[in-house]
This record gives sequence, C-alpha cells and structure tokens, in this order.
Amino acid sequence: MTRVAIAACGIIPFTRNDQSIESALLESAADLFKSSQVDRDSVDAVLVSTNSNSKYLAPILSETAGLRPDTAHTVENLCNSGTNAMVSGYSYIASGLADVVLVSGAERYDSPGQVLKWDRSRGSFMHPVFWASMLAKSYKRRFSVSDEQLAMVPVKNHRHARDNPNAISKKACSIQDVMESKKITDDIRLLDCSRSCTGSASILLASEDAARGLCKEPVWITGIGQKTTSAGFTKNESLSSLESTRIAADAALHMAGHTPKEIDVAEIHDAFSVCEPMALESIGLCGSGCGADMVKHLYDTESRMINPRGGLIGSGHPLGATGIAQAVEITQQLRAKAAKRQVDGARIGLVHNMSAAGTSSTVLVLER
Repeated sequence: MTRVAIAACGIIPFTRNDQSIESALLESAADLFKSSQVDRDSVDAVLVSTNSNSKYLAPILSETAGLRPDTAHTVENLCNSGTNAMVSGYSYIASGLADVVLVSGAERYDSPGQVLKWDRSRGSFMHPVFWASMLAKSYKRRFSVSDEQLAMVPVKNHRHARDNPNAISKKACSIQDVMESKKITDDIRLLDCSRSCTGSASILLASEDAARGLCKEPVWITGIGQKTTSAGFTKNESLSSLESTRIAADAALHMAGHTPKEIDVAEIHDAFSVCEPMALESIGLCGSGCGADMVKHLYDTESRMINPRGGLIGSGHPLGATGIAQAVEITQQLRAKAAKRQVDGARIGLVHNMSAAGTSSTVLVLER
C-alpha cells in the first residue's frame, strides 16, 4: 500500500470574528501554499471538513484557490470531521485514486454543528455541555476525582495556549479562577469548556513519490484507527471511559507498530475538562483512573507532551478545523518547528479527535 505523508500545512488564528467560512477556508489554504510553494496544478482532490450549512464548499475553495481537482467534496461528522476528512484523503492516495490531496477544515463561531438534534433521548438537553456534565459526574464518582483536580486541565492548557499565536485564549488561569467561573451545570463551569470560534486549518497529503518532490520534511501517517459505537451517548457502555477512543487508539498503534509509551507528543480532544483524563486513560497513556494525576504531573513538570498548543480549551474549537489543527501541531512538533511549544526530541506523535460524548473517535499516529 502506498505510504502517505503530510507535505504541507496552513492555519489561521482562531477568533470570534464574523469572517465567512469560504474566506476562512481560502485563507488557511493560501497560508499552506505560501509557506510550501507547492504547485497548485498537482492537487488531485480537495476535501473540506465542516459542520456549516453552506453548500458546495470544496468546489468553491477549489475555484477561489486556483485549483482544478478531479474530486472535491465535503466531510461532516460533528467534532470528528477534521480527522475523518484526513482519513478520506489518505484513502484516496493509498488506493491510487490520487497523489496529492488538499484537506481544509473550517467553522464559524455560530456554527449549527454543535447540536445533534436527531438524538431525542437528550430531550431538551441537546447542547454538548449536558453530556459532558454526565461524563464528569460519572468519572468523578467512579475514581473519587474532585472538581479541583479536573480544573487542572484548563489551567495547564490555557498556560500552553499563551505560546500559540493562533489560539483564541491569551490568558493564564488558576484553579481558583476555574472554580469561581460561572457554573453551567452541577459539574461543569465555564472555564471547563472549549470555546466555539471562527477558524480554519489545512493540510496537504501526498503519496510517497509525490511527497519527496514536494517537501524536505515529510511527516508520515503510519497509524489510523476509527470507531463509531453509536450516535446517541445513551448507548455508551460506560460514562466514565471512552470506548470508541480505546478501540481507535488500539487500531492506530497496532498499524503503526508502536505502544502508547513510545508516543512523544499528543493532541487530545479536550472539549471539556473531563475529556482529557478520560482520553489519556482510554488511549493507554496512563492507567485507568490515573488521568487526573497525569495531568497534574504534566503541569508540575511543565511538560508539553499533551496538548502543547493549548488543546481545544486553550486554542478554541472550530469544529471542522479542530482535527486538522491538531495534526498541524503534531506535524510542526515532529519537524521541530513549534517554537516555544516545542517538545524536545519528538519523533512519534498522536492525534485524538472525537465526537458527541465519545460516540465516534479517530486516532492518527504520525512519524518523521
């Protein structure tokens, strides 16, 4: 099977501005082409990741960016859209249907894609904060974890975000700040939450032969794992662990031939504070019930191994762009081009992206 590499990246600042989704997509794609000098005629396919209701976005991006691809279409899977689009692009190349694929994700701060209206078991509690509250309550009860321990997640990630020029957050916060922020539910406070925003990120995927001619530092996608367990979170086997993440991580690491202990740097889908320790455990980066302790250790030692760009909580969460932005960060880390965020000696990275209370997850392993 053809090896697939990330050959180039582009990203724009995540903000709360009123930029159109078409403009945001074009801007991150333009940043990719400007920084890489890739020949636009070489792009065989354009995939757009978004939850926007805007139509025909991939052909629109193709035209505005000066591309004439054979294939252009949109991928939507709630918060997991970005990595799903990357896997689709990977599949085009691995199957021989394309050599070079542009994958661009974007969202606006007012995207309708945050709410899954289909799942009527949620009743009037359709916003993601309500399933996050259920996860937090269950996780705290099972492992005797306190609100203060979970508050360490946003404290760590806001600190990391201060060194990310594209992050929406520029302010550090303390555990006291988190605990005193507005209470949204019994178990979730405002600073426990990632923020909807306007943003876009782009990645250029290429076959091995094409990548060698396009860039000097290809980053290889060596492992892919995906799992959808359900659409409604009431089908989850547990509300204190992430089954789809565990299955996806096992598959990705097996494909790459690595163990969790070999991961040097990881982007974890921390849509809410509780998600990060749950994901760390489900991926196998720490033992069951040890996620909060790992977060505290990372903070105390000033390690940037997990969410060096600030995660979703610090960076912002433009749904369709999030998974791609995570992959951009890991690519920069593996190329040793992450500036103040750099994890020394990073050679193997992991991206974890999920949707709707962990009902679907994607895990990617990237290597230099």
